[in-house]
Amino acid sequence: MFRSNKPRVASFRADYAKSADLCDVFNNDMKTLYLLAFLLTANHKKSGRCFVSTVEGAFKAQAVFKEWARSWARRRLIENAIEIVSPASDLNGQTRDLWDTGQHETQRECKIDTVTRLDPFERFVFVMSIVERHSNWDCALLLGCNINRVPQARMKPLRQLSDLSRVFPRGDGPSMGRLGVTA
Repeated sequence: MFRSNKPRVASFRADYAKSADLCDVFNNDMKTLYLLAFLLTANHKKSGRCFVSTVEGAFKAQAVFKEWARSWARRRLIENAIEIVSPASDLNGQTRDLWDTGQHETQRECKIDTVTRLDPFERFVFVMSIVERHSNWDCALLLGCNINRVPQARMKPLRQLSDLSRVFPRGDGPSMGRLGVTA
């Protein structure tokens, strides 16, 4: 019936993520964010650089809604990995690392290495569309390619990695949280 004359703008600002909120995201999701960076870059040095640039960029960024901070961080990490690796370029003479160079290699770690052995463009499409569940449109937009190239690039890895459903299960919650990564 009666509307309040109280301005809504003051409470609207409280919905933005503060530095502490961003710190919580990076602290709580550090292992899965690093794994995402490694899956994309296939290189520990580049993964570290990607993660650090994402953290640094988070505190320089424009305002981000508090509820979107986690997904925003993942997307920025993907964008940084694309800048570092340039997967759409055919000039990808990159050095690939194993996930765990130790002697105790588990089946899950072998599957991570299987993903990182994919060609860069196929690897990015696979991780972005299957693991992170981005749409074909979003993948094409981020990778700067034609939308028709995305499903074509996804087919080869899906054939090669047909048994990855046990490693990257579908379900609720963060898709890579189930990997139980020990970084």
